[in-house]
Amino acid sequence: MKLTRRTFLKSIGAAAALPAPAIAAASAREPFREFPYSAVQLTSGPLKRHYEAIHAHYLSLDNDRLLKVYRQRAGLPAPGRDMGGWYDLNGFVPGHSLGQYISGLARFGASSGDEACHEKVHVLVEGFAATLGPDNQSILRPETNLWPCYILDKHFAGLINAATLSNVANARDLLTRVLDGAKTLLPAKGRDRIGKKNPPYDETYVMPENLFTAHALTGNPVFHELAVRYLLDREFFDPLARGGNPFPGQHAYSHAIALSSGAKAYLTLGDSKYHDVIQNAFTLLTTQQQFASGGWGPNETFITPHKGELYAALQTTEDHFETPCGSYAATKLARYLIRTASDPRHLVPYGDNLERVLYNTILAAKMPDSDGDYFYYSTYSPNAIKVYYPKKWPCCSGTLAQTVADYPLNLYFLSPTGIHINTYTSSQVTWKQGSTPVKLTQTTNYPTENTVAITLHLGAPTTFTITLRVPSWTPSAASIKINDAPTIKAAPGTLATLRALWRSGDRIIITIPQDFRIELIDELHPETVALMRGPVQYAALNPPTNLVKARLPLPSSLKQIAPETFVEDYEGRRLIFVPFYRIQNETYTAYFTRA
Repeated sequence: MKLTRRTFLKSIGAAAALPAPAIAAASAREPFREFPYSAVQLTSGPLKRHYEAIHAHYLSLDNDRLLKVYRQRAGLPAPGRDMGGWYDLNGFVPGHSLGQYISGLARFGASSGDEACHEKVHVLVEGFAATLGPDNQSILRPETNLWPCYILDKHFAGLINAATLSNVANARDLLTRVLDGAKTLLPAKGRDRIGKKNPPYDETYVMPENLFTAHALTGNPVFHELAVRYLLDREFFDPLARGGNPFPGQHAYSHAIALSSGAKAYLTLGDSKYHDVIQNAFTLLTTQQQFASGGWGPNETFITPHKGELYAALQTTEDHFETPCGSYAATKLARYLIRTASDPRHLVPYGDNLERVLYNTILAAKMPDSDGDYFYYSTYSPNAIKVYYPKKWPCCSGTLAQTVADYPLNLYFLSPTGIHINTYTSSQVTWKQGSTPVKLTQTTNYPTENTVAITLHLGAPTTFTITLRVPSWTPSAASIKINDAPTIKAAPGTLATLRALWRSGDRIIITIPQDFRIELIDELHPETVALMRGPVQYAALNPPTNLVKARLPLPSSLKQIAPETFVEDYEGRRLIFVPFYRIQNETYTAYFTRA
């Protein structure tokens, strides 16, 4: 059933309605808005290739296998092979990621226009609904599952996207049914999770983002009450709002994704405290916790800054970044910060880090196999290999789908006066500027090359503003040329603001210089460095085992032999350096000792 505007307004009810002044205030809190998935398509390049591969992977998952554990719990016929690993009836978290697979498929379908994704979402939601029974209990059972909030949050995410992106008619009603079935399992108040393994394991504080959204869709006030109740104020948000640092020792991913709930609280409640929270958190994460890749949290735990713990982690663990989950949290946080940026100058650091995370974490994840093996931890130690997590269907199997399906959201944002271009990759976006339909395309081999061509197609000449992010890392000013006009320069770390009466066929060429640079692991170990070119981290491919002891004159000694391939001579052999995201099965080294 297609959802019309009338049926949508009727379904949300009066409880979700906002007076005009409240709507205006909400718009002021979000001056930059995400485009809908359907407005943006990737057209070529490394992000597009990864997007297509992951899209196909999740579309190929067997529906009966995905639903089997739910049917078993409901006492229904359950055809299909067992999934194994975390997902099975007696697994670590039975059925935990179904909602994320539904969510990711709905997002893929919305941007790509692939009706097969929407059909699969319908089948999975209907299959899930058939297992709820008279008590609406689904997979959640107190005697067999330590993670009811963790799973419930994923159910909500799947049903929200099924309703809003795949037009599944009963998904809104299912949100309330699933909540009703879980009420006896929900704690009376939110609680923190300390470290990686210390109980309580459940994570109430990751839920408010989806609870606020579920309230907006259903009008059910219980969702709103729970969202407010589970905000992690005392332990986490309040210290961050005061400028403190509650990160050291905390479980990394769950607290990073909780920042999305803080951001949603700011947009929903209007309390500026939560905007202070995400701004301070971003500063702390990117200046004290982060590897060069954009990842953080060795052994899933935030480090204590200024003690050399990132460097120490290179020797003490191989589990440096919980990659699909962590990149989901990091990209969502960056987008919330872009959307709520009151000062446009802040768009550059937020966009720079979003780009860094995209290219060096999620794009660099090892591709999953056909039977539940997924990449989990990035390793930045010497002579490393990308490997699968030991157990099948881990948490990262769910966030991989969602993070990659969100690639289109990272590219463009509607601004108060036009459009902001954040990420440079071949793509297209369509919208209406006033009453005029506009299509903007990017054509580029960035980041392999430096130049991006932007072309406009308009229904009629229209005046609006295009802003372009000039990255902070570029070694010299970007060059911008509009049609045949003289070239203008834009300094590193600035926004290039182009306001004009645009006509169909207008063309903008931006050239962003890229060069190699080094980034220190931390201030106590300045000799240990990562090699960066533009937004991309480079690693040594199949290096000698003794490379870690060598002092290399990076980056001045590198010579290019092919696009994205550089070499350096070392002790009679040639060292090969390639982007970290290009490595799948080879041995690599990501940090080096500089001369």
